[in-house]
Formats: sequence, C-alpha cells, structure tokens
Amino acid sequence: MGMDIQRTGEAKKKRIRRIIWGIAGLVAILLVTVGLSRLEPAAPTVDKATVWVDTVQRGPMQREVRGPGTLVAEDIRFVPALVDARIERIPALPGVTVTKDTLLLEMSNPDLEQNAAEAESQVKAVQADYDDLKAKLDKELLNEQATAAQVESQSEQAKLQAEADVKLAKEGLIPEITMKKSTMQSTMLGQQASIEKQKVRQNALSAQAQLAAQRARVEQQQAVYGLKRRQVEALHVKAGIDGVLQELPVQVGQRVAPGANLARVAQPDKLKAELKIPETQAKDVVKGQSAQIDTRNGIVSGHVERVAPSVQDGTVTVDVKLDGPLPKGARVDLSVDGTILIERLDNVLYVGRPAYGQPNSKVQMFKLTEGGKGAVRIPVQLGRSSVNTIEIVGGLNVGDKVILSDTSAWDGHDRLRLN
Repeated sequence: MGMDIQRTGEAKKKRIRRIIWGIAGLVAILLVTVGLSRLEPAAPTVDKATVWVDTVQRGPMQREVRGPGTLVAEDIRFVPALVDARIERIPALPGVTVTKDTLLLEMSNPDLEQNAAEAESQVKAVQADYDDLKAKLDKELLNEQATAAQVESQSEQAKLQAEADVKLAKEGLIPEITMKKSTMQSTMLGQQASIEKQKVRQNALSAQAQLAAQRARVEQQQAVYGLKRRQVEALHVKAGIDGVLQELPVQVGQRVAPGANLARVAQPDKLKAELKIPETQAKDVVKGQSAQIDTRNGIVSGHVERVAPSVQDGTVTVDVKLDGPLPKGARVDLSVDGTILIERLDNVLYVGRPAYGQPNSKVQMFKLTEGGKGAVRIPVQLGRSSVNTIEIVGGLNVGDKVILSDTSAWDGHDRLRLN
C-alpha cells in the first residue's frame, strides 16, 4: 500500500515537470519570435560601381528643357492644283534645285482649252461690235457737226445782211419791209444754229453712253477670257519660288482635283528647328528664350520663335529660329536635339537629377555614410529642375553624396552596404 502511494506521487511530479518545461519552451519560442520580428533586415550589399552617385553643390544652376526635333524650312510652298486635270508629264523630280519659273508638271484638260478658245472668239466679236458702233456714232456726230456749222454760217450771213438793211432803211434806200424780213431771217437762223449746237452736244453724250455700255461688254468678255486663259496656264505647274523640290506625290496619268497637293518646294538655306518638348516641361517655355540645336555635326544657337498652343501625343511643338550659320550637312528633315534655357538660378543647392521623383516633390534618397562604405535612406525635398540637375530645397547639405540611380530594388531597406 505504501509502495502504490509513493509511485503515484512520483508520476504526478513528472507530469508537473513536463508541463512546466513545455510552458517554458513555448515562452522561449514566443520570445525568440518577437525578438526576431523586431530585428531590422540585414542591409544588402551593393556594388558601388553599379550605382550613380553625385555630390550636392551650391552655386549657379541653369534651368533647361530638352527635346528631339527636325530641321524644317522657314519658307515652304505647297503647290496646289488649280483645275481638274490629268498629269501628262513630270519633267522635274524631288531633290532638284528649282527657280520660281521651273516647270514641275504638265497637265491636260481639253474642255478648258476649248472654253478658252471660245472665250477668245467672243472677245473678238464684242470688240468688233464696239469698233463698228464707234465708227457709226462718229459718222453721225460728224454729220451733226457739219449741219450745225452750215446753219451757223447761214445765221452769221443773215445777221450781216440784217445789219446792212437796217442802215439802208434808215437812209431810205430800201423799203422798211425788206429790212424787217432780213431781221426776221437773221433771228430765225440764229435760233436754228443754237438748236443744232445743242443737238451736237446731246448726240455726243448719247454716243459716249452707248460706247461705254459696249465697252463694258468687251471688258466683261475679256475678264472671262482671262480666267479661261489662266486656267489653261495652270495646266503648266511651276515652282513659284526658288528652292529645292522636296515632294511630288503624283504620277503620270493620275487625275487631280482642284486643291490637291501637287508639290512641295522649300528654301534650303532658311531652316528652323521644330522641337517636341514633353508637356510637363513645356509650361515654362516662352517666346524669345535662347536655345542650342545639336545637329550631330555642330551646335547652332537660336531662340524660341513660337510655342504651339495645343498638346499632341504628350508633347508641345516649339519652333526655334536659328541665329548662327548652319553646319555642313544640315538639310530639311534632319533629326536634331534642342536645349532651351528657361532661366539662370544664382546660389542654389543642387545635385544631378535622379532617375526618380518629380520637381517640387518630396522623395526618399540614399545618402552615403561611413566614408562611402554605406548609405542610409533620408527624406529630401526637391525644387526646380533642369535637364541634368535639380534644386535641393531641404534634407541635404553641400558635400553630401547621394545615389541618383533607380533604387526601387531596395524599397524594403533603409540602409545599404557599398563595396
């Protein structure tokens, strides 16, 4: 009986010890787990040669924007079709130098040629009618003038006779009745002469009015003929300006409608750069700002001449007028790069532009520590930006070295080891 009680007590003590050890083990595991969770992850090791490091500086900084573009001619003439016609011959090909009178295309339209011939015949007909009417009116006017002159002569003779008869009658040499007859004859012929003169003036005015009406018909028909003739002349397409024929998008036998583009002629010695600036950078670009155009064979100075009012495909078109001479090999449609100077900033804190972060924003950057053997993540306030540099508003000081390359691979780490 004593032995059973002793065994039972020993078994109970063993169970208690196992429970205690189990609880202690669980507590230990929990403490280790909590401790491990509070430990920072080990700083990754990064090859210093694979990252882009720059030093913060203080001094003047130029704000610039950059964009690709092409050289285009300042003076471009698009040659349109003025009439409906068919292409018969193409004597000039793209790339050749042309003058304003160089023949680019020969076209045909039989209807236009026939209309011009008919209009020319009508001009000749109405001109003949005008000449005939003028001759007729001139003859009538001459007859009127001759009659008036004759009556005027008779009136003068009658007047002289009446004056003589008045004297003779006073002296009693002729009867008074004879004097009265001659006086009456003089008065009547004088009135008739006045009427004839008035008729000459009226007929002259009438002739002028008739000739003016006929002349208007002649001029109207000449205008119609001029239009038809210009339409025929438009079948011979000329360059219009001195330059280089850039484009001729038509073929022999092709039918073209009025307004269709037949050719493009440009003056190659007067070029400008047409840049495509990203819309996020174009907001500060204004007319008159200086620019540098890299033609891959030399850099030409220029200034902003025009900023497009709208955005296309995420870019704004900026025209830069070239101030300096063009380098050798510069030609229309040549690809170029342009840099526009926005402003010059004096005595600002700046560093190379990082691969991440936008102007006037707050970012996280890795600053080098321990003599360049490590890097720690710090908040940095960015300011105004340029093509290759950006202003530092806060978080860094002169001489600090920071990583500018993409650090998204280490987003989960606040420290780096550099070797």
